[in-house]
Amino acid sequence: MTSAFIEFNKVSHTYDPSASEGPFAIEDIDLSVEKGGFVAIVGPSGCGKSTFMKLTTGLQHPTKGEILIDQKKVNGPLSISGMAFQAPTLLPWRTTLENVLLPLEIVEPFRSQFRAKKEEFTDRAIKLIASVGLSGYEHKMPYELSGGMQQRASICRALIHQPKMLLLDEPFGALDAFTREELWNILRDLWTAQGFNVILVTHDLREAVYLADTVYVMSKRPGKIVHHRKIDLPRPRDLEVTYTEEFSSIVHELRMHIGKVRAE
Repeated sequence: MTSAFIEFNKVSHTYDPSASEGPFAIEDIDLSVEKGGFVAIVGPSGCGKSTFMKLTTGLQHPTKGEILIDQKKVNGPLSISGMAFQAPTLLPWRTTLENVLLPLEIVEPFRSQFRAKKEEFTDRAIKLIASVGLSGYEHKMPYELSGGMQQRASICRALIHQPKMLLLDEPFGALDAFTREELWNILRDLWTAQGFNVILVTHDLREAVYLADTVYVMSKRPGKIVHHRKIDLPRPRDLEVTYTEEFSSIVHELRMHIGKVRAE
């Protein structure tokens, strides 16, 4: 028996259904993440990071190998996962509260319970919105929110159904540095409080080192894991750690591996 929550066993994937031997988007991926773990995936553009995310959520089925989530083989889309992307993609005709509630309206088993439990679900959403500092903005429309506020709402929407796994694809990449660091801490606090697994895809090495337990470096296409680095910085972490020599040394080490990948 294994205690891993996410397992990739020799996983390769091609988008050409007639080409079982490639060319692959990702190739021969082995990865194991403990329950409650936080991992970051870094690598050059086009290395297969988004493919990795689709496979993890069951939106794509691997051409080769096996993926286990919570010790069950992934054969289709998972309801235990939440996702947030670089663009918040809030529906412009819905308020913050209505956007956050959306997954409960459309995903089972919540959809069939929504009318009967609307008051309970609404209370849950309001508390989650408050936890990311958006109290008072529940009934604002997306155009009334800043980019950082929209991204907070997007993260709330990804977590409203209390998933066991949160997948983040460059969620802070379009934000200014100060807002980005503020959202790092919001994500840190949500993860600490709720204990869900996180897979973060990012180009920001500081972000990866600050948030993750382990950082994985992927090669150019076909994407392979060419290096992984355990982040031994003590938790809880605050932004002061990003100015330490130890933190800078880890970022520099990862940057060297990315440089090798780019040079190949």
